[in-house]
Amino acid sequence: MASYNLSELFEVIVDASAPDREALVVGDGRRLTYRHLDERATRLANHLREAGIGRGDHIGLQLLNGSEYVEAMLAAFKLSAVPVNVNYRYVEKELAYLYGDADLKALLYHRSMAPRVAAAAPDISGLDHFIHVDDEGSGEAPVAGSVEYEAALAAASPERTFSGRSSDDVYIAYTGGTTGMPKGVMWRCEDIFFGAMGGGDVFQTGDVVSSPDELATRMPEAGLVILPTPPFMHVSAHWGAFMGFFGGGKVVIVPHGRFDPGTIWSLVDREAVNILIVVGDAMAVPLADEFDVSGPYGLPGLIVIGSGGAVLSPTNKERLAALKEGLMIIDGMGSSEMGAIGTKATAGGEKATGPQFAVNAQTAVLDDDLRRIEPGSDTVGQLARTGHIPLGYYGDVDKTATTFVTDPEGTRWALAGDMAQVAEDGTVVLLGRGSVSINSGGEKVYPEEVEVAVRHHPAIADVLVVGVPDDRWGSRVVAVASLRSGESLTLPELESVCRDHLAGYKVPRHLIVVDEVVRSPSGKADYRWAKQTALDALGVGGG
Repeated sequence: MASYNLSELFEVIVDASAPDREALVVGDGRRLTYRHLDERATRLANHLREAGIGRGDHIGLQLLNGSEYVEAMLAAFKLSAVPVNVNYRYVEKELAYLYGDADLKALLYHRSMAPRVAAAAPDISGLDHFIHVDDEGSGEAPVAGSVEYEAALAAASPERTFSGRSSDDVYIAYTGGTTGMPKGVMWRCEDIFFGAMGGGDVFQTGDVVSSPDELATRMPEAGLVILPTPPFMHVSAHWGAFMGFFGGGKVVIVPHGRFDPGTIWSLVDREAVNILIVVGDAMAVPLADEFDVSGPYGLPGLIVIGSGGAVLSPTNKERLAALKEGLMIIDGMGSSEMGAIGTKATAGGEKATGPQFAVNAQTAVLDDDLRRIEPGSDTVGQLARTGHIPLGYYGDVDKTATTFVTDPEGTRWALAGDMAQVAEDGTVVLLGRGSVSINSGGEKVYPEEVEVAVRHHPAIADVLVVGVPDDRWGSRVVAVASLRSGESLTLPELESVCRDHLAGYKVPRHLIVVDEVVRSPSGKADYRWAKQTALDALGVGGG
């Protein structure tokens, strides 16, 4: 009987009726069936095993999007090893920190990244095996002793000879968050499967998977086609892809992970994509703009656009929903520390709202004493999840103790730092991250709440909200925003819109217009950049 190890779950699908189904399509032309994808992952696993990689060892994936990323994740799990997502935009010092913090023993990287790898890796104890994937046209020399990816696969056995895999094997998600150094969130494979990869309700049947082998009996005749637009170094792409695989579906990858709206819409049409995964307004706005300028695209199979990881404003939900009759916009909520915890659907013609979901047995808002806040209370608390949650942060006992807590009744909860209230009907009202909240005159202002209000103005393309020092109020609220092409916006115009949605003390006191709002490749907010931009523009000191 299979375990909930993610590679064993994948093999259940491969060995059922799906071996010759298409599993993975890369936009640059590579197409792999389930059988072929599994064989390539098996060959890589056997190569890694021959290099001394085994149970519990950490393998860094400093890769652009491509089949190699998925193959490497599966290969690691086949060995009960742990794949570690590495941000390919990191500079040498950031890479050296992550390599060391994650205790990497092997690293897969694209050849174009070799100079940064060579600069960051020499002082990392134990990191001694390197595999490079050739970029098209890259002239960089590989790291000394590095093995070329396709050569490694060709020389390795295609036979599955793995044993001892377990539901307790570890999945790690390194996350930079909005502040601080990156940290690795550790999950048991079983918990991430149920917490974010569809195990709780793979086919929306209303029941949960009762055993790993049951996946084979649930597989439909034709699986869904899923296109995750974030780079695979972001967990939302992992979750979407593996959810697709566990349903016998097809995953479409944008080549090299570049966010190109025209390429994405063309792939949606060509591959008859059913589910398109985006990260908030940072991806939704340019996709909608491209559709308006270069369309019409046919979207023949598109059923759902799902968003998570960043705010998708009501205005842009309605804009996406109008792209095709019957299209559903699913606004997901979740994080590396909590998994996927809630959704809100919007269809064309409906009035959209911010992200909404209800408290239940596994999801709650907890007060300072770790007790549930009852519906209708004015108390602000932390969003919390119990049940299938992470083990903790890799190598960080103190951070684990503050994020994964036990309430007075003995229930263990994950707290990701999202502040919230509970409305009368049990709906969770998200306010934003406590770590970036703004204290203005003794009142807390949560940036994400203000950002949602700012986005109601049609001129706004993207925005981050920060606080800057104020002699009277302690801090004042500033919106750092980019505008849609050809638009202009004054502060009074913005204030007028915001006052329809916010109390007066939350309304931005300054508007700073920039060419582009800086975010990570996955769409996460860079509040440190926004804060410094605001301080520089206003000529005030840090606070």
